[in-house]
Amino acid sequence: MTRLSIIIPTLNESPGIRTTLQHLQYLRGKGHEIILVDGGSTDGTSTLSKLLVDHQLGTSPGRAHQMNAGARRASGDILLFLHADTLLPSQADEIIIAGLANNHHCWGRFNVRLSGQNYLLRMVEKLMNSRSRLTGIATGDQAIFIQRNTFEALGGFPDIPLMEDIAFSKRLKTVSSPLCLPQQVISSSRRWEQQGIMQTIYLMWYLRLAYFLGADPGRLAARYRQSETCSTPTPD
Repeated sequence: MTRLSIIIPTLNESPGIRTTLQHLQYLRGKGHEIILVDGGSTDGTSTLSKLLVDHQLGTSPGRAHQMNAGARRASGDILLFLHADTLLPSQADEIIIAGLANNHHCWGRFNVRLSGQNYLLRMVEKLMNSRSRLTGIATGDQAIFIQRNTFEALGGFPDIPLMEDIAFSKRLKTVSSPLCLPQQVISSSRRWEQQGIMQTIYLMWYLRLAYFLGADPGRLAARYRQSETCSTPTPD
C-alpha cells in the first residue's frame, strides 16, 4: 500500500487547527500518517493537536525548517505538505496516488479556493492557479505533494525564511513538471479579509517580484513580519 505522510507546520494556529486535523482523521483510518511540527506556539496549538496526529515534533520557528524536520520523521512514500488552515478535497489520497502513478510526474499540487465569498477572492484564486500552471511553480497554499525519494534526492526545502516553496519548486522542475490537479483545497481567507484583499495582493506581488529580482529572503521576511500585526497571509 502506498502511504502518505501529511506534514503540517504550525505556529500559533489554535483557532483552526482542530478543524483541519479532524478533517484528516479518515486518512489516518486508511493507514496514512499525520505529522505536526510546531515552531514554538504559545496559544495551546500543541495541546489541541495531541490526540489528532500520529507524531508531534517541536522545532525552532521557520516553515522550511519545520517541514524538513517533519519529512525526516515521515515513513510514507509520498510527502504532503499542508498549511494549518487548509482543507484537503475528499479522497485526496486516492487522487494523489493515482495521479503520480499514471503520469510522468514526481510531484504536484492542487488548485486552491479561498473560503470567503468576496468576488475579489475568486480573482485571486484564478490568478494563483493559472500562474502556477503556466510557470510550473507551486505555493504552499496549494498543498504540495512529492514522492519521498525525490524530496530526499533534492535535499528538501532550502532553509530560507521566506519563499522556500518557490525555491524548491524551481529545483523540482529540473526533475519533472508538476502534476496540476484540478481538485481544490480550501484555504482560509480570514487573513486576506482582515488585512484587506487589495493590500494583500499588492504585498504578495511585491514580495514575489523582489525575490525574483534577487532580494535577500531574510530582508523580505522582515518586511513580511512588519505586516503580521495586521494578519496577512504568507506568500508561500
